[in-house]
Amino acid sequence: MAVRLFIGNLPYDTTDAELRAHLTTVAAPSEVVLPIDRETGRPRGFAFVEFIERPVAEEVIRRFNAQPFKGRNLAVSEARAREDRPAGFRPSVPFRPAGASAEGSAPSSGDRPARNFGPPAPRRQKGTSRRPTKMEARPRGPIRERNTGRVFDVDDGEGEVEAFDDFATSVSSPEEDEQE
Repeated sequence: MAVRLFIGNLPYDTTDAELRAHLTTVAAPSEVVLPIDRETGRPRGFAFVEFIERPVAEEVIRRFNAQPFKGRNLAVSEARAREDRPAGFRPSVPFRPAGASAEGSAPSSGDRPARNFGPPAPRRQKGTSRRPTKMEARPRGPIRERNTGRVFDVDDGEGEVEAFDDFATSVSSPEEDEQE
């Protein structure tokens, strides 16, 4: 039956071929998997290696655990199924601020007192006093104009308008055109 090993603390620039060549001193692995980070595209610093025989896998653990590889000490152990592992970084207990104990606001150690953030904020009541959502808020009636007190006119600030000949709108007889 095949045995899968977890190899941790790998340098991030490790390749599949380098790891395979390093482990081949004991026996050639049947499979080497280097998980890749989705965001960076680089290896994540660990690998899964599968050996066909259990005695060979145990020899790899004995020989390579805590031994240097490219400047870092490897962590080699038998891989566990997901169900057997702890939850990871998600705590199984609810979050408590530093210094708070499970009973309440008493400090967990004599060094630091518990923090007091004051009374809880008042809750808003649901009903008529709540703000309408975007879908509920619709314009009611025409948009009002603001009266700023300033009135603008065509000849503001120019004083008297100069007279000029406007050929497009002036009415002239053909006789006047000949005299000019």
